[in-house]
Amino acid sequence: MNNPRWRASRLAVIGITVSALALTGCAGAGDNEPAATAPEEGSDQAAEEPSLEFAGPNGEVPATLDQLALTDDERAQVSAGAYTAAFVWHTSSEFVSAVEQGAREEFESLGIEVVASTEAGFDAATQASNIESVLALQPDIVVGIAVDAVSAEASFQPIVDAGVKLVIMTTPPANFTAGEEFVSIVTESLTDAGRANAELLGEALGGQGTVGYIFFDADFWFTQQRDQAFLDWMAFLYPDIEIVAQEGFADEARTEEVAGALIARNPDVQGLYVSWATAAQGVVAALRNAGSDAKIVTNDLDATLAADLVAGGNVVGLVGNGALDIGRGLAIAGAFGVLGKEAPALVASPPVEVTADNLAEAWLLDYGTEPPAGVR
Repeated sequence: MNNPRWRASRLAVIGITVSALALTGCAGAGDNEPAATAPEEGSDQAAEEPSLEFAGPNGEVPATLDQLALTDDERAQVSAGAYTAAFVWHTSSEFVSAVEQGAREEFESLGIEVVASTEAGFDAATQASNIESVLALQPDIVVGIAVDAVSAEASFQPIVDAGVKLVIMTTPPANFTAGEEFVSIVTESLTDAGRANAELLGEALGGQGTVGYIFFDADFWFTQQRDQAFLDWMAFLYPDIEIVAQEGFADEARTEEVAGALIARNPDVQGLYVSWATAAQGVVAALRNAGSDAKIVTNDLDATLAADLVAGGNVVGLVGNGALDIGRGLAIAGAFGVLGKEAPALVASPPVEVTADNLAEAWLLDYGTEPPAGVR
C-alpha cells in the first residue's frame, strides 16, 4: 500500500508514484463532506483503498516531471532564441517564492530572461491589471495561476491573443485547454498530499481519537481534491479516528474565528486538518487561546508553523509541494511552448512529508534554503 520511500523513515523525505491529479468526482463549493468511515475490524465488508488516480480540471491525465524533457539540441535552440518570460502570481508566500526561484534557475539555464514578476493578493481585478502591465513588456512566455478561473477567462485572453506562450501553475482560466490556450499545467500530486496529511495526523494520534476538518469552502479544484484525499485516506488508514466536526472558510485571514467556533463546540477534539499553512496560522492561535493541545497537520512549508512544530506545539506535520521542482517544470514547459513542442497537459510533482525530525532536510529540498533562523 505504501511507497517504501514514504514509510521507511520519518527522517526521510517521502517519494511517491505520481499517478494523477485532480478532479475526479470533485465536489462544488461547500460539498467537502467527510468520507464514510471504513468498516470496523471484523466487518464482513473490507475497506476499499482510495485510488491515487485523478485528473485535472478539464480531465487531464497527469504525467511525471521527468516527462518534461528537452534534448541538448532543443535547449541550445531555446538559448539562441533570446526569449523572455514573466510571472503572474495569485498571491505571495514562501511557497510561491520557492516556485519562482526554481523557475528562474531553469529559465537562466535555458538562456531565457525574466522581465517581470507580479502578485495579485488574491484579487482578480489586480491580476487583470498586472497582466496588462506584463504584456507591455512583450514577454514570450507567461507563467501564471488564475485567482478566479471564471474572471480569468477574460483577463488572461490577451496573453493568448498576443501569441504569448502561457504556462499554468495549478489553476487555468475557465474554458482554456492545454495545447490551445496554454501549454501545460504543473502542480502537486494532490492525492499523495492528502495521504501524507492523513498519515502524519493518524500516527500523531496513535491511530485513534477525534479530528476536526477545516477546509477551503470555495470552488477551487486543486484544494478540494487535496482536502478530499485527506478524508478518504484518513477513513481508510485509521478507522478508529472519527471526524467529529467540519468548518469551511472563504478567507484565510478569518480562520481563527472559524477554528474558535469549532473548538467551542468540540472542546475535546484531538486533531485538526487545515487546507493550507497560512490558513492554519489562525487555527494555531485559536488553539492557544482555548488552551487546547489538539494536533494540526496542513499543507505548505511555513516559517511560523515550522517554529511551532520544532517547539513541540500544536503542529505535528506539514506537507510541502515540491516547490522548486514545480518551478523547474513550469520553465521547461515554457520552453516546450516556444519550440512548438507538445507538452503533457498536466504534470504532477511529488509532495514532501515533514516532521520536526526531517524539517531542515525537507526545507532545503522544497525551498532550496536552510530553514529561517527562528525555526532552527
